[in-house]
Amino acid sequence: MPSFHYRILVVDNDEQLRRMLTLVLSKAGYEVRTAKDGFDALAQMRQGVPELMITDLNMPNMSGFELLSVVRRRFPQIEVIVITGHFIGRGHPEGLLADALFDKGQFSPPQLLDTVQQLLAQSPVRASHARPDKAPVWIPRNGEYYVVTCTECLRSFSLPLGEPTDVAREATCVHCGSQVRFILEPKG
Repeated sequence: MPSFHYRILVVDNDEQLRRMLTLVLSKAGYEVRTAKDGFDALAQMRQGVPELMITDLNMPNMSGFELLSVVRRRFPQIEVIVITGHFIGRGHPEGLLADALFDKGQFSPPQLLDTVQQLLAQSPVRASHARPDKAPVWIPRNGEYYVVTCTECLRSFSLPLGEPTDVAREATCVHCGSQVRFILEPKG
């Protein structure tokens, strides 16, 4: 079975930095999405909540400071690394809502990757709990399809309803290709 790819969201209005971070993180095996500001980042999170976010602080529209206040309230499980030029020469502030901070241009890719690995290793989201052998299933109100959550990558996908039975079924996850076992129990 394929191993889980951690999702990382890179938020910065500097397109070159987004590309460089995407390249470094992708080569290390992470799934990377990017956003150009805080509003764009929140829109990206509607498609899937990342395990780790790397963000700048000074961005147009919604700054990294505003983004961090929303993320810490709504998604406290997300590990956050700030990469900013805001504090160069002034020292890092206390109380910044981040798990790690790098000054722009003052870190190497191996330093960043080490920090990412350390933060993800200590993250409660991906603690090494045993995964269930059967996937959770829910049926939306219209009853035309059901949604299965993959036990490997933890993403959901839909399938046509069919007849409920108490026999275990299998489906292939559309996201990671893993075989997912589930049971649809008959009503009554």
